[in-house]
Amino acid sequence: MQSVPRSPVSRLLCLAAPALVLAVSLAELPATLLNIVYVALGLGLVIFFHELGHFAVAKWCDVHVERFSIGFGPILWARKWGETEYALSAVPFGGYVKMLGQDDMDPSQLTSDEIAQDPRSYSAKPVWQRIAIISAGVTMNILTAVLFFAFAFGIGVTVPKPVAGVAVTGGPAWRAGLRAGDRIDEINGRPAHSFLDIIRGVALSNGMISLRGEHVDGEPFDVEFEPEKGTRREIGLGWSQAPEVAELEDGKSPLMPGTAAAAATPPLEPGDRIAAVNGTPITSYATLIDQLARRRDETVTLDVRRGGGHGEKADRIEIKVGPTPARTLGARVEFERIVAVVDGSPADEAKIRPGDRITKIDGEDVGRQIDPLRLPYLFGDKAGQTVELEILRESSGGAPEKRVVTVVPDDRPGWTEQPTGLGVPLSVPSIGIAFHLAPRVLSVTPESPAAKAGLKENDIIKQLSLVLPPGAQPEPMSDGTQIDIPMEETKDGVTLRNYAYAFAMMQQHPQRKVLLTVTDGKKARVVEVTPWSDAANVWYMPTRGVVLDRLDGVLKADSIPAALSLGVENTRNTVVELYLTLRNLLTFQLSIKELRGPMGISEIAYKMADQGFAELLLFLGILSVNLAVLNFLPIPVLDGGHMVFLIWEAVTRRKPSERVIAAATYAGMLFILGLMATVIYLDLFVHKVFRGGGG
Repeated sequence: MQSVPRSPVSRLLCLAAPALVLAVSLAELPATLLNIVYVALGLGLVIFFHELGHFAVAKWCDVHVERFSIGFGPILWARKWGETEYALSAVPFGGYVKMLGQDDMDPSQLTSDEIAQDPRSYSAKPVWQRIAIISAGVTMNILTAVLFFAFAFGIGVTVPKPVAGVAVTGGPAWRAGLRAGDRIDEINGRPAHSFLDIIRGVALSNGMISLRGEHVDGEPFDVEFEPEKGTRREIGLGWSQAPEVAELEDGKSPLMPGTAAAAATPPLEPGDRIAAVNGTPITSYATLIDQLARRRDETVTLDVRRGGGHGEKADRIEIKVGPTPARTLGARVEFERIVAVVDGSPADEAKIRPGDRITKIDGEDVGRQIDPLRLPYLFGDKAGQTVELEILRESSGGAPEKRVVTVVPDDRPGWTEQPTGLGVPLSVPSIGIAFHLAPRVLSVTPESPAAKAGLKENDIIKQLSLVLPPGAQPEPMSDGTQIDIPMEETKDGVTLRNYAYAFAMMQQHPQRKVLLTVTDGKKARVVEVTPWSDAANVWYMPTRGVVLDRLDGVLKADSIPAALSLGVENTRNTVVELYLTLRNLLTFQLSIKELRGPMGISEIAYKMADQGFAELLLFLGILSVNLAVLNFLPIPVLDGGHMVFLIWEAVTRRKPSERVIAAATYAGMLFILGLMATVIYLDLFVHKVFRGGGG
């Protein structure tokens, strides 16, 4: 933001706007005096270096600097050395360099002939020197950002490892054959040091995405594909979890109420590391999910390591965790169509295509005889066997074409790739297809919850809602509000179904009541349903109801050149990310609610400090880049606005008029005040900083 100009509001914005790109939730822990000192010194350093850039170049250009202040408002301490007064002011969110002939609160100084007659005034200096003075703060912030990043990576920064935890079903990465446990070594020819490099590489790329790495089974891969283009470029890949029970903020339990994990004996605790399942070693999240899926109908014994930090020996504990029966409504719905096929999968080799509809499997009708929700298990249990499929394929201008194909499923258990959000289809990992379910009721099991609620054949389910009973404890990472899931939505002109996602959410929230909005084509009604596990036809889910921690590693440079290289790379990436963020804000692809003000930034800085000194340095590097980029936007009052006037003067050989400068300055000030009020409001009432709602 503006540095040479002394606007207190523009100084405050320097710390308000930088968090445009910081919408990350971080663990909030009790305050410590040391962390508060770190934050105060760190934020002060970012401002100090910015102002020092202006000050040093102004001195080099022989400009009379009247005051150098950290903070603004009432002066708490001041000392004069030579001709310059050095001050510490009451409001720490900003700073300024006051020069003769340059004052935002008095724009007439820039055009004053009387002041310009003083050879040491700012306005008397050649345009190139004034440009150097104005740009010096930004330049200093970029340089210090490189150093902040370099020092952080020299110490070692905790980052998510470049390992896939979920490939969103039907997404670009899933179609390319990526799955949980795959390690990504390169993206677009550049090393992937952490999963953040993958996210950044996708966002900043143009055209195709290339990934190189190693599958969870040890096979190398080298794939190239086109990302999805919506509000941002994405490939549908999420970072991996670790086989370790999460430690959540505010001491919340990582065990989902009503699940098998919550009833484990002895109880699971935060920080427990799962070393084996029924004696099979667990080396990753992928192997954990695989083993739980293969033993979905069993009570498993978890070999857990507890404690052991700071050189202490970990305790070894055996914990029994029961199976998770699937909670169903007792109504079968319609298999609609295949929407995606994995490249090189058994389905791809059988020439099954998106748009196909599977009507029969080994002669049995899909929908009435075979529950489509159980297809992931049906194919997984037939691994290595030949399975005959009857499919219908739409043909242009005629009746659907019936085809019979055979597939040999891979040895991959079902329901290990669950729908992760609205519009995400259901995966059959063993043959590599993703399909949607139409929420039309095909049949109702007698005496089932659906039958008792009055559901009938051909009813259409419009919405499924999950309601927390009065007095029940909200689930981890939930505020307890009602979850409403519409059964269909339209995206880019394509109708997406949400029944599979609703079913998955119903499994994850077993303590919640289920409300269905149903229509028979004439009248809509809302009915309450209590899901059951049909004793005569019970089946099981692989998950047990425990929240796992993120798979992290420490990224540490092994030399000074390596640290500086990482510093330069992260500075460049942060600059580009910020410009993309600003573009998304201006095109309404990013909500203004993602903005943070001075309180929000201080809270984030404190939480980063609480994670470690390296993480605080990383945040200060990001903040420095944000300050540099945002302060150089062409907004009057900011450095970028002054640069516009200087470029005008350099091109036209004359200064802008006092009236133009004054009007632009006050317009810029009004904009800054409005933005400042907005971000403070967001801090207090949306993010609820320092009250557990922000960060």
